[in-house]
Amino acid sequence: MMSDTDDDPHSEPVSVERRRWPRVSQDPLGEDEVKKTVLVPLRFETESLPPCKQFLAWQKHMAVLSDTRLPDNVDPEDGFVARQAVWNLGGMLLLQQTTAAFSYERSPNTVRFSPIDHWQITFLRAGRTWTGNDGRVAQNEPGMIEIRSLGHPFSGRALATDSVSLIVPVDLFADRGGLTAASNNVVLGGHRAKLLIDHLSSIEANLDRFTHDDLPGIRDRLREMVFDTITPLVDRDNGNDQISQIGLMTRARRFILSNLASPGLTPDALGRELAISRTRLYELFETSGGVANYIRRRRLFAAHAMLADPLDTRKIAEVGLAIGFDSAANFSRAFTQQFGYSPSNIHKRGDNTRPDWQTDNRKVTFESLLRTLGLF
Repeated sequence: MMSDTDDDPHSEPVSVERRRWPRVSQDPLGEDEVKKTVLVPLRFETESLPPCKQFLAWQKHMAVLSDTRLPDNVDPEDGFVARQAVWNLGGMLLLQQTTAAFSYERSPNTVRFSPIDHWQITFLRAGRTWTGNDGRVAQNEPGMIEIRSLGHPFSGRALATDSVSLIVPVDLFADRGGLTAASNNVVLGGHRAKLLIDHLSSIEANLDRFTHDDLPGIRDRLREMVFDTITPLVDRDNGNDQISQIGLMTRARRFILSNLASPGLTPDALGRELAISRTRLYELFETSGGVANYIRRRRLFAAHAMLADPLDTRKIAEVGLAIGFDSAANFSRAFTQQFGYSPSNIHKRGDNTRPDWQTDNRKVTFESLLRTLGLF
């Protein structure tokens, strides 16, 4: 491992205007662009802040994913320049990010209480990172791709980096058996990795031209490329196991979705349906945060769809009961933990646009995008 002094983490902030808070914004749209529903990124930057407040702003912004700190030889008063653009591709997020050097940790306690268990796939244009998990350190550098599960603890450090990441919900790969646990905290290279990097770069070059109508095709192509890039490289010796897992996961997903409203939908019931042991069942859902967590998340996503449906006239308590919660209070608490806002914050609309909570720019945050990833 290299020390934090191997690269100069200091950056010279260039700014005349000073603001009290970091700038988090979505690019303004003209009337014509609104009609075309062109994609708009959520942007974050620290350069407009006084240097002494820059890293604190970055810490707060990234707290939903990990605890961050400066290298030991860096004074917070010297500043911390960071820029991030988050593009919602309708089921996955694309992050463009440039930062100075910092360290990060997603602790076991954070993982335990966080509803976020997505996959993160990252390639670097500049810099280097080291991420540790279960005693294994993955070193990422330009030309490689790193796969990391946000459903598992990790810690590491980054030199000044320029990176592109995809954040993908685990359910996006469910019909293909999901990415296996062996995919976590690995760095891959070779021609498959290069093809994925080139494809992501092509998408990047056209992000400001894509409309919401383009998203299903973009998302499906990316999903196939990510799965076909990663799976052969981490499961070369487990082809038969992968085929078996795909079949089991597909059957499990269908059974769960068909029985969301049933109080009898439990891990034991699912194990009996699949005719597998409790141990095998928990291995199957390991990368989804466990069987009970997966069932709970699917129920909450179904409830969100019901509440946002203008044709569904049920009250919040009725929706909670319909998906298996024994009280409105328990439902509201679980819903708020999953999405970061209460069920009462969802306002139905009678047209074909997105619900108010999703189009109100003041309510769109990095955390809310992560929590609702996979809903739309």
